[in-house]
Amino acid sequence: MTSIPDRDSLNAFCEHVDIRIPGKPGGPLAGLGFAAKDIFDVAGHTCCCGNPDWLASHAPATRTAPVISRLVEAGATMVGKTITDELAYSLNGQNFHYGTPRNGGAPDRIPGGSSSGSVSAVANGAADFALGSDTGGSVRIPACLNGICGIRPTHGATDLSGVMPLAPSFDTVGWFARDSALLAKVGDVLLPEDRVPGPLGPGVLVPTDAWALADPEVRAVLWAALDRLVLPPRQEIDLAGPTGGLDAWRVTFRAIQMREIWAQHGAWIESRKPAFGPEIAERFALAKETAAKPDQGEVKLREEIRSLVDEYLANGAVMVIPTAADIAPLKTQTSAESLRFRDRTLSLTSISNLTGVPQIQIPVGRVHGAPVGLSFISARGSDRALLRFAADVAQRLS
Repeated sequence: MTSIPDRDSLNAFCEHVDIRIPGKPGGPLAGLGFAAKDIFDVAGHTCCCGNPDWLASHAPATRTAPVISRLVEAGATMVGKTITDELAYSLNGQNFHYGTPRNGGAPDRIPGGSSSGSVSAVANGAADFALGSDTGGSVRIPACLNGICGIRPTHGATDLSGVMPLAPSFDTVGWFARDSALLAKVGDVLLPEDRVPGPLGPGVLVPTDAWALADPEVRAVLWAALDRLVLPPRQEIDLAGPTGGLDAWRVTFRAIQMREIWAQHGAWIESRKPAFGPEIAERFALAKETAAKPDQGEVKLREEIRSLVDEYLANGAVMVIPTAADIAPLKTQTSAESLRFRDRTLSLTSISNLTGVPQIQIPVGRVHGAPVGLSFISARGSDRALLRFAADVAQRLS
């Protein structure tokens, strides 16, 4: 891990709190240091959740989030709390109040969010691994943009107690590591045994509609990486065609997510009237507006999508997609560039968002000096097998 002066220069760690919890001696994670996104409770301390009004209006936690306790019991030392986008509601990683953590793979570009501080801490060597949350892509996308590994587990596989909710039917606890072996080692501590028996990979599915979302230069690098792997026969599929396309999946995800977000935080926002950055304020206003409208068939479509993906991933199949459609945008990106990146990225992340299946990102190359990555997706409850599969893939690419 880096020295304290280097750590301070990252703008990855929270300034309102200084937390260090020594790991229990002799555990499987002994000697490792981890950080946690500042939406995870630690007894005696108040989460900021990326917003000073949240910090000022909430009491200190009375109990530490169980996922943190499990890691400490397994020997890992908690080395700090990390910055998040406001209330974890962004993919950019640029906090209006607290600034932008440094992207460890491309310092002139955004780190991705909302788990921006956690990914920065790991990518820059200030922590061996870090906890984040992933509702719409907030572990997978930062991991990709920084050139490290990240996992969004099966929905419900990891304990969300003591973690600020955003949209509960999508929220997951995920984590980052610089290599896939450590990603799996943390999974051995936090994940239940797989519900789905047998190894993965008798077939590898390549959704052509997902790959079409990637910029040509990104797609070329990712495809070349895929060609270097000795994988089972690849089958190209039109994943979302029968259900309106991946753009319809993104719209469906966002509508359901916004209703859940307003149900969680609307009362606090209305009573407290917090100062949000302009983009976050606009997003919460849209969530309020969406919550006032009746369901437009999104719940039914979500069920259809879930059944479709379940069918594809049966019998140990693995799906491979670009993690993000493009490299990390520059910090000076325009609003139009930000929207284009967000929409294409959410169309990709919606596959796992809507269905609750696990997804693992691994870095595979660079475009214009910035990292790009592949994601592997498998059936719900096959997280440990997917971690082993991804570790094997990463080893063959190294």
